[in-house]
This record gives sequence, C-alpha cells and structure tokens, in this order.
Amino acid sequence: METKVFFIVLIASVLHALWNSMVKKHDDKVVAVSGIVFGHVPLSILAIIIFPLPNKEVIPYILISALIHQGYQWYLLTSYQYGDFTKVYPIARGFGPIVATVISISFLGVLLNFYNILSITLVSIGIIFIGLFNLQKINNFKTIKYSLITGLFIGLYSLVDGYGARLNNSAISYISYSFVLSAIIFPITLKIKKQNNIFKRVINKGKMIFWFGGSISYIVYTIVVWGFTKAPIPMISALRETSILFAIFIGLFYLREKINFIKVASITLIFFGIIGLKLF
Repeated sequence: METKVFFIVLIASVLHALWNSMVKKHDDKVVAVSGIVFGHVPLSILAIIIFPLPNKEVIPYILISALIHQGYQWYLLTSYQYGDFTKVYPIARGFGPIVATVISISFLGVLLNFYNILSITLVSIGIIFIGLFNLQKINNFKTIKYSLITGLFIGLYSLVDGYGARLNNSAISYISYSFVLSAIIFPITLKIKKQNNIFKRVINKGKMIFWFGGSISYIVYTIVVWGFTKAPIPMISALRETSILFAIFIGLFYLREKINFIKVASITLIFFGIIGLKLF
C-alpha cells in the first residue's frame, strides 16, 4: 500500500474512533445512530453543489449502497437490543473486512498474497476478540448473531462503495449522493422498527452527534471510499477498522478504563496487522 494512502486512511481511523466514542456514550442508540446518518447530509449537500454529477454507470451502485446501509443500520440497532456497544461493535467491525476479503477473492477475482490476507486476519481477529471475550456478560446468542450480520453488511457496502467510486469521476460526489439517499430512506427503516418522532428526538437529544459526529463520520468515510480507489478494498477496510485500537487507547488514558489480557492481546494482533498492511 502506498505510504500516502496508508497514513491518510490511518488518520481517518483515528477520527473514526472519535465519533464512535460519541455513539458509545449516548444512552439512546437509536438517536445516536440516527444523528450520524442524518448528520451526513449537510456536508453531502455541500459536496453535491461543488462536485460534478455522478456518472450514469454508478447510479445502480448508489441505489444498492443506500439499501445495504439500511440493512447495516437495521441490524446494528437490532444488535443493541441484545448487547451493549462494547460487545456488539467490535464483533461487527472486525467481521466486515473478513467478508470483504472472502467475497473479493472468491467472486471478484482480487489477488491478495499470503501476507495481505494474514495482515487483514490479524486486524479482524484482534478487533473481534474485544467483543467475544466479554461472553460472560452476553446473555443471548442473538448478540453475536446480529453483530455478525451487521458485519456482513459492512463488508457488502464497502465493496459496493469501493467499486462504485472507482467507476465515478469523484469519490466524494459518489458517496455524498449515497449518504443523502440513505438519509431519505432511513426514517422508513426506523418506522418499520416502530421508532417514532425520530427527528424531534435527534433535535432534543442528539444535536452534538448530528453536527459534530455526523460531519466527522462523513469526512472519515469519504476518505475511506477514496482509499478504496487507491488500494485493494479489503486492505483499506481492515485499516479503517483499526480505529478500535485508538478507541482502546482513549479508554485507557482518558477514561481510566482497566487494561486486561484480552486488550493487550487485541492491541498486539492489530498492531502487527497494521504493520503488515503497510509493508505488504
């Protein structure tokens, strides 16, 4: 992976940890997730005004991307009904790169060498460990099941967005249209989940997440989608998820969370995975 691409995506992963910490702290995950989804819209509209229209060839990708994001958001919220953020999110985020890797190699003809695959696997396993080894606090197998399904959708939208952005003349234009369409559809998704008055709830309880978290999330994923056009999607996907590593450090040094063997093992696996992503 090119040095420039590696470090830009790595910086994005640090920002990724920042907005995720906002979701983690919020007591209403529906409001938090909705604030992020709707919070993508302001910068998306600005980008739509500035950047050229998408190519006709990418319109199906934009439509499919928005629909897959509904699946991601649906199962993420469903997962939160059975387990808290610290169990659900690592399992989902760690599984996403694995899905992208398997599909890329098996069906899309992507060639990754042994060290590429090993590096992705180290990052993914290191992330998943954080959630799985809190099993004594998981009261229902559904937590794991829905978290893995959420990860499946992460892998799918990463691939769709990566290939869609490659076909378009602007990665920023592509993902901005996808974000706006996703935000338009999302209230229907919430209605089906029997979540009402979501706009009022976001205004009352999620202003900070909407303006700050949504904007950071937009910037982060736009960088990631740009990265998809510069390097293999599974590798960029894995590098993006190293945000979990920075989240651990935030917890240790600023939130005074306790270190344990699982966190040390996870940090070690992710660290070696990051080195492998850069070197190979």
